[in-house]
Amino acid sequence: MRFSITVAFQPVDELLTLARVADECGYDAISIPDHVVDLETLSTPYPYTPDGKRRWEHSAEWPDPWVLAGAMAAVTTDIHFYTSVYVTALRSPYQVAKAVGTVAALSGNRVAFGVGVGWCREEFELMGQDFGTRGKRTDEALDLLAELWSPGWNSFEGTFYPTPRLVMEPTPTARIPIYVGGLSEAGMRRAARHDGWIGDLYSTEEAGKHARRLSEIRDELGRDGDFRFITALTDAFLPEQFAAAEEVGVTDVWTMPWAYYHGLECSLEQKVDGIQRFANDVLKPLEAAKL
Repeated sequence: MRFSITVAFQPVDELLTLARVADECGYDAISIPDHVVDLETLSTPYPYTPDGKRRWEHSAEWPDPWVLAGAMAAVTTDIHFYTSVYVTALRSPYQVAKAVGTVAALSGNRVAFGVGVGWCREEFELMGQDFGTRGKRTDEALDLLAELWSPGWNSFEGTFYPTPRLVMEPTPTARIPIYVGGLSEAGMRRAARHDGWIGDLYSTEEAGKHARRLSEIRDELGRDGDFRFITALTDAFLPEQFAAAEEVGVTDVWTMPWAYYHGLECSLEQKVDGIQRFANDVLKPLEAAKL
């Protein structure tokens, strides 16, 4: 079982400290969310709450994920970074490839690409991107990114992004894993074609159902090898509970460790304390149990 810390909605001036402490304590990764803007009025409902309301206040900060990953990589040595999730279809895939590839090169390949198709029609309209084709454009962009992250001259034949021969440097020296978020059947199938799936907030039982469905899809597609199932758990707090989640297919848990000890609204000192205590209370016992 691997653990990631999500830095969603945290003040920007705290983030480098949180990354350094997480790195020192042995966490696997930092999970970084993505929105370009937070519009005051939306007709599009947020898909991950029962009432369609957003989980955050308008004052929440949304730093650019790849600028942030580069800054955190500069003050850490081992911890990895992934987006949860980056809306590729809002942007030019060439700009995305350049940003992600640069962070991979600067960090020593401590980067994975977490992607989703997006839910906010108004944000797409603001960015001048078509909302209706976002799924197809995401699929094509992911194929194109793999080419752009490859060394030497590359070209690409696509419906949305036909690409002449070109070279993009710096080139990552290791393959960048792709994790996909999304609860729809299309989203799960997209994830099954790649390296992992990023979920939301689930009980262990719910997570197990999703893990089984993803396993079925991967079997149908003839996919094997390492596959990450990344989610937050609403009913796991103790080492044995996380171990039980691993038994049903959860490979990675993302969390805010300070919430277990101090709640979600707390000081930077309390967040640091929560990261350290959770490492001692959960990460170390789970690691020891496998020895």
